[in-house]
Amino acid sequence: MIHLTTGRTMNHAITDWPDLPYPAWRDTAVTLQLWTQIVGKVRLSLTPWLNHGWQVTLYVTARGLGTSPIPFGHEILEIEFDFIDHRLKARTSRGEEGSFALEPQTVAAFYRRVMDLLAGLGVAVSINEMPNEMPDAIPFSQDKTHSAYDAAASNHFWRALVQVDRVFKLFRSSFLGKASPVHFFWGSFDLAVTRFSGRMAPLHPGGVSGLPDDVTREAYSHEVSSAGFWPGSDAFPQAAFYSYAYPEPQGFRDRPVTPGASFDTKLGEFILPYDVVRNAASPDNVLLDFLTQTYTAAAETGHWDRAALECALGVPAQPRTLSSARG
Repeated sequence: MIHLTTGRTMNHAITDWPDLPYPAWRDTAVTLQLWTQIVGKVRLSLTPWLNHGWQVTLYVTARGLGTSPIPFGHEILEIEFDFIDHRLKARTSRGEEGSFALEPQTVAAFYRRVMDLLAGLGVAVSINEMPNEMPDAIPFSQDKTHSAYDAAASNHFWRALVQVDRVFKLFRSSFLGKASPVHFFWGSFDLAVTRFSGRMAPLHPGGVSGLPDDVTREAYSHEVSSAGFWPGSDAFPQAAFYSYAYPEPQGFRDRPVTPGASFDTKLGEFILPYDVVRNAASPDNVLLDFLTQTYTAAAETGHWDRAALECALGVPAQPRTLSSARG
């Protein structure tokens, strides 16, 4: 017999694209970013380096954000932020499991609980305690400043990520060249997907606050068109989608894109406010248009080999049709 359960904390009155006013949940967002960095750095410390730092990211799951398998010894570890039951859960391939509540607690307390949880599972790990890409960084074990956790706001954030993850994955299906997974970067606290032209890029100058130059330069070793979603920050206090090209081709920022989007000269990116998408008659179509138009701007001004790199959007259970004209 199959038993089905429903999320106990899920409010089914919430729309698919929930409201995410950054000022209303700012303290939780900052605390949660620091918490995800602790978990992300566990993955960083145990996983062999992959091009562009892709081995460190988190992924949207059916319950929150998870690490996917992390190797330790001859076993694997998984850690997940569960934003339905509001618990941090860890499990190993040996069958051990452990968890603790996601609730208001300092970053220092969260750090200790993560380390204790992993030790209890037999996972030996140490991490660099300094946060990345955040102003006024405080070592995790000493941070008693950030302690907010609004469960409803965290759930809304994850519900937004669920929708964005869906559309980003559909967009990714129309590219034949090298493309990243749809993944969540805990340093910058954003969900992103990146396409590559196949050509090397000029050496990145570095200078990204809170990020070592060798990491930045390896991440941008090749030409990219990258798009993503972040919930806002003190410097940009609204949820938004972004798209940029590195290196930026001449004429890129002048290309017309989706209504409601514009090029932010300070950020060096096209920006589409999240509220433009969530309030649209068809949010999926508006977001997909933004992703497509900004990629097209990068590919055309950057002289990518579009005929070799692109294909139609993927359709479930249907193999991609190949052209009859094949060399």
